[in-house]
Amino acid sequence: MLVLVAGAGAGAAVLWSKGSLNELICDGECGPSAIATPDALARDGLPGEAVPSAATTGQLDPDAIVAAVRGRLGAGALGSHVGFAAVDPVDGSVVGSVGSDAFVPASTTKLLTALTALTELDPRSRFPTRVMRRGDRLVLVGGGDPYLATKLPRKKVYAVRADLTTLAQRTAAELRRTGTTSVRLDYETSMFTGPNASPAWKKSYIGQKIVTPISALMVDGGVIDGTRVDFPAKASAEVFARMLKRRGIEVVNSPIETKAPYTANPVASVRSATVAQIVEAMIARSDNEAAEFLLRQAAIAAGRPGTFDDGVETVRSVLTRLDVDVTGLVLHDGSGLSRPNRIAPQTLAEVIAVAARTPRTDSLVSDLAVGGFTGTLARRFGTADEGRGVVRGKSGTLTGVHSLAGYVTDRSGTPIVFAVMTDRTKAVNPFVTQAALDRVAAALADCTCSSPATDSAVP
Repeated sequence: MLVLVAGAGAGAAVLWSKGSLNELICDGECGPSAIATPDALARDGLPGEAVPSAATTGQLDPDAIVAAVRGRLGAGALGSHVGFAAVDPVDGSVVGSVGSDAFVPASTTKLLTALTALTELDPRSRFPTRVMRRGDRLVLVGGGDPYLATKLPRKKVYAVRADLTTLAQRTAAELRRTGTTSVRLDYETSMFTGPNASPAWKKSYIGQKIVTPISALMVDGGVIDGTRVDFPAKASAEVFARMLKRRGIEVVNSPIETKAPYTANPVASVRSATVAQIVEAMIARSDNEAAEFLLRQAAIAAGRPGTFDDGVETVRSVLTRLDVDVTGLVLHDGSGLSRPNRIAPQTLAEVIAVAARTPRTDSLVSDLAVGGFTGTLARRFGTADEGRGVVRGKSGTLTGVHSLAGYVTDRSGTPIVFAVMTDRTKAVNPFVTQAALDRVAAALADCTCSSPATDSAVP
């Protein structure tokens, strides 16, 4: 009987790690509140203590770290331009590096965006989508919710909390209460300004429907009837107009962009998931649109306009304020779609280490995918068993560009924050390059890279 119970427990643990029990436990997707913080980074509840001390985890040995990865970094699959950095999460010191350049980061850029959003915005805050009214004129006002949905899914999807169906129900009920059955409907997107696509993006990104133009009003990520739309705000307003009509409210015009009059009164609203939940979903899905929304929301919270340029300046300002090394940093967006972006491995590693040391931002560590099990790393680490289930990280991929930044514990259980990057691998099968990156991270998991913990007992 004991053997059966133990086996069942082990099986449940594997199913939990893979997310197979999510529907039973969370009635849908589970977010960071249902994910245990990595043991080596777990806080003991004392304010300001987000990571353990060297007295409990051991002292990292830079020579051992570099020795563990140097051979793996020389793999032909990583091309001719490779960089690596490791940081001690306890004190933020660099404990190993190979190469000193900045690289095309691809989606690891989202780590900088996430840290900036959690720093500038209250992680518990939510973004409203509102309907405002003046007379018989309604204005649907976008509030910058990247996960606004047409309707809430039958099974809960993490970070999807607001929908146009609910907003239409509330709006129609309020209009009927006042005896109104016919209205004009327009929409407002003034929260976000500047270009809706980064000038540094390839023009094909929009034309080939790789990403939706960024707008403060966007339903279903700008994908309607299975296709990314060119004008997401207008499309969202048209969807909303049809919903009102089905509820007995006639819309007499085709919606156009405008701004709600300052004398307009609120009719109804719905609120997004929290900032922390949106960040978690953005990291887990490597969601480009959500990253660009968060970039603008962070800029607005910092007192800047909601533009690409002001967003990236906000990122730089936050990193500088948090003493993250920004040598070589060049940013044009929050998602990493821009190939002219440049980030050094040390910057990526320091971003994760800084996030882990602050209670306001330490959820970012749990947001990282688990190698071989979850998120964008679910199908990784097939040939790097030492890192499977041990490495947590954020990957980045563009043509010829691959990066992996995250967290691992060595054989003694000592945490290491790392980043490894390469951006000259167009001639190599991308899956082969990804496997080579995984083996670098796995080498850290398989290394005894620290000296024994010191005796911290109190006499």
